Amino acid sequence: MRVALVQIASPPEETPERRRARAGRMVAGARGADLVVLPELWAAGYFAFDAYAARAEPLAGPTVAAGREWARELGAHVHVGSLVERGPEGQLFNTAVLLGPDGGIVHVYRKVHVFGYASREAELLTPGDSLDVCSTAWGAFGATTCYDLRFPELWRDLVDRGAETVVVPAAWPAARAQHWDLFTVCRAVEEQLLVIACNAVGVQDGGVELGGRSRVVDPWGTVLAEAGADEGITWCDVDPAVVKQVRARFPVLADRRWPMPAGRE
Repeated sequence: MRVALVQIASPPEETPERRRARAGRMVAGARGADLVVLPELWAAGYFAFDAYAARAEPLAGPTVAAGREWARELGAHVHVGSLVERGPEGQLFNTAVLLGPDGGIVHVYRKVHVFGYASREAELLTPGDSLDVCSTAWGAFGATTCYDLRFPELWRDLVDRGAETVVVPAAWPAARAQHWDLFTVCRAVEEQLLVIACNAVGVQDGGVELGGRSRVVDPWGTVLAEAGADEGITWCDVDPAVVKQVRARFPVLADRRWPMPAGRE
């Protein structure tokens, strides 16, 4: 599986329309990839909180529509990162979408853990309340988004549902880059997964600098590829069979003894 991680910035002065067009030009450079991944809320701008409502869109809106076109043109799966989705009852979600090579929606994940520290995401957006995986030519895929990296129980739930690869779009600040490095490796090792994490870059609304360092991590915790702090595409060739190989060779998941039985009085 050839992966292309597309790091893109969301400068405050750039409109979402212009950014989608610019992202399209970047994605065109990922021809030859099997899977193209973009960051969290790159079109709306993660820290553009005051514009969330105005920039919200349905799944049939312009961001997913652009992703459909990219997927068909490249003949690849495209994970469009996430967008501010307006639900049928008007609520707003941070929604990640995976598209197939024909442009069809393969997987949708609404971020469960919305962020509140130095952020208005938890104030403005509704947490997701469901979790599932989808089948692909490279095994079972799941998704989490950014802050979800800090919640191992969510990841273990994905494993229990069969996940072998988890895609993570993010808008992770440079100030906490050490945590990004730690959690992407930790989640891959403890859950014996491939972690494909694409982070945003650049300075956003409020002067927050995002950290980049998009990466692919295998179940041994080996960082197979890592980006820098600038816009661009980072490539990684990975054999998804490594997940089954590691789980068979070092069967940590099979050795679990949880939940524990009730104690004796």
